[in-house]
Amino acid sequence: MPVAVHLFLIREGKILLLRRFNTGYEDGNYSIVAGHSDGNEDVKSAMIREAREEAGIEIKPNNIQFAGVMHRKSDDERIDFFFSADLWDGQIVNMEPHKCDDLSWFEIDNLPPNVIPYIKKAITNYISGVRFDTYGW
Repeated sequence: MPVAVHLFLIREGKILLLRRFNTGYEDGNYSIVAGHSDGNEDVKSAMIREAREEAGIEIKPNNIQFAGVMHRKSDDERIDFFFSADLWDGQIVNMEPHKCDDLSWFEIDNLPPNVIPYIKKAITNYISGVRFDTYGW
């Protein structure tokens, strides 16, 4: 079962969303910095790596907070770990313009309509303090 990591980057009541582009999955819809464990790395290390690869920022392990877990079913079954961070080093830059055509800050309680549904649910859970959920069952 794939293990995915997702990051809520938070600044002044806003969350960073990225619009998927040219990936074949949910293109044109907003998501968050995310990826998969490459194996032989813990989920926090995977999240730090993905933040560097996708947004060009460095996050220290003690600046990433656990936000929740989602057991999700779509085409396959997945475990999604969600983290949050409000402190990082460097400027956020779109490091994957071939997979993402927009990085924008949105009010966390006023998201655009084209957020991937399970991501929207995870953000709602984060706001509400829900640490575990299932989706798609």
